[in-house]
Amino acid sequence: MTGQSAAYLALKNKGLIKENYDADLVIFDYENLRDTATYANPNSITEGIEYVFVNGEKVYQSGELTGKAPGKMLRHKN
Repeated sequence: MTGQSAAYLALKNKGLIKENYDADLVIFDYENLRDTATYANPNSITEGIEYVFVNGEKVYQSGELTGKAPGKMLRHKN
């Protein structure tokens, strides 16, 4: 799913778990994954997401941000 999207958007080193690719990963508990956002509370945290890694650095763990921001803006080149 992410590999095809990254390829379609011509994003290099994205979308796959592979050597020399950026380590952007979301670790979640599928059985407990639940979107809690509503129109009244659109920023509600999704339940079931345990960890988020950006460029191999942990940026989110069990409902809390770590304070790290190793990401960068991606631009699509035509």
